[in-house]
Amino acid sequence: MLKTFVSRTFATSPAITNKMAVPSLLPAQIFNHKNWLKDLEHKKYPAKQHVLNVKQHFLKKSSNFNPNEVFFFISGEHLTLYPYCDQSPPFRQNRYFYYLTGVNIPGSHVLFNLKDEKTTLFLPDIDNDDVMWSGMPMGLKEAQETFDVDEVKYSKDLEDILHNIATFGNNTILTTDLNAANNNYTQYLMPGNQDFFYALDESRLIKDEYELALMRHAAQITDNSHLATMSAVPIEENEGHIHAEFVYHSIRQGSKSQSYDPICCSGPNCGTLHYIKNDETIGNRESILIDAGAEWSCYASDVTRCWPVNGKWSAEHLEIYNIVLEMQAETMKLIKPGQSWEELHLLAHKIMIKRFLGLGIFENGTEEEIYASGISGSFFPHGLGHLLGMDTHDVGGYANYDDPNPLLKYLRLRRPLKAGMVVTDEPGVYFSPFLIEDGLKDPKKAKFVNQEVLEKYWKIGGVRIEDDIIITNDGYDNMTQITKDPQEISKIVMGGIQKGRSYFHVIV
Repeated sequence: MLKTFVSRTFATSPAITNKMAVPSLLPAQIFNHKNWLKDLEHKKYPAKQHVLNVKQHFLKKSSNFNPNEVFFFISGEHLTLYPYCDQSPPFRQNRYFYYLTGVNIPGSHVLFNLKDEKTTLFLPDIDNDDVMWSGMPMGLKEAQETFDVDEVKYSKDLEDILHNIATFGNNTILTTDLNAANNNYTQYLMPGNQDFFYALDESRLIKDEYELALMRHAAQITDNSHLATMSAVPIEENEGHIHAEFVYHSIRQGSKSQSYDPICCSGPNCGTLHYIKNDETIGNRESILIDAGAEWSCYASDVTRCWPVNGKWSAEHLEIYNIVLEMQAETMKLIKPGQSWEELHLLAHKIMIKRFLGLGIFENGTEEEIYASGISGSFFPHGLGHLLGMDTHDVGGYANYDDPNPLLKYLRLRRPLKAGMVVTDEPGVYFSPFLIEDGLKDPKKAKFVNQEVLEKYWKIGGVRIEDDIIITNDGYDNMTQITKDPQEISKIVMGGIQKGRSYFHVIV
């Protein structure tokens, strides 16, 4: 971790003498990070077990097919070009394909035979022109040694193989969808089978130890990047500077992709849940919110932290921060297999209501009456958290966006917790004019809000605290180590401010 900080600071200067104090390079928080990647040395991504998981879930769910006549086929993403341009967008592998292969090579395909449980990987054919520009790609022998598959072929063989399967007996080749990656083979494929999707999603829901190691490593990168960003306030005059610091430190640690577009906001902008403009001057605003997570080998992290711009919490900012901290702490205590996520989400609402009554933001009613009105949804509009995996909002949560209960409508996880799931616990409190003014239009809700007291909090925008949680057999394991203690955060921010702008390596 220290290398990350050394790269952005001057340990010494030609002008410094032995009698002068040299700034310490040690950050305010030292992480006790384990090298999780070391545990994966000489091990393959467990693709074979993954495809067997899918088979097991598929056979339990579906009775419409003879398992001896079913094949799974998924194409990975291929490189495309921007319209009227010879450049391509950043490559992002199809997550279902990656789950079955562990392969991040564009233009690849995978075929699995349920009867003999044989997995065949198809690599893109070697293109001499592409070799000239980009170098020699991975060959068949290296791929066989690298990936957990039974056989590796080039894509030139795929047409004949699919044709022979489709024309023999009553075989069915299931795939997720028809798209540009598999459009040469659509006549052989059956897309959109819901039992196949169910099997894929239920398999991805529970992470094995290999997957968890990748996610733990991503979480460590994210810890470091959040700490670096929190420490660099003197060079963060614009929201874009916060964005730049986080991405810079992630790339320095080997993570070239973010799990999602970082959310870097200040002041009232913190009230926009997925604010990604990240371009306004911070100036005299008092609050910062950054929601950002590094990616590692197609696996995500997702962490949110907040801090006061000058390192000193205002009374209003700290009041709201402590409410959110309590919402997270109390819900996290109850995380374990079998726990209803809906119950935890609604508990967070009840905690917020109780504390809002104490601050005078809510009035004229009991906790139960205010809860029944639904007005708390105007201040905490999103779900307590979501599944996390290869996607930031990972599959298998069974959200119900048509739920008539406004407090549950945007909850992305609607099932009891299971060991092996990874979830985020991310309560938040927001002062968004759009959301609150809409709620105040309803007299049945407006009567509970003291708008005079509310005026004091608009400047904060919002507070969210988010950690990444593994559900274990008897509780949970929090992968996120970057501090959320308000006093420690204040020390980190003020420590950076005391060092001053010249301490940091900034060209522009």
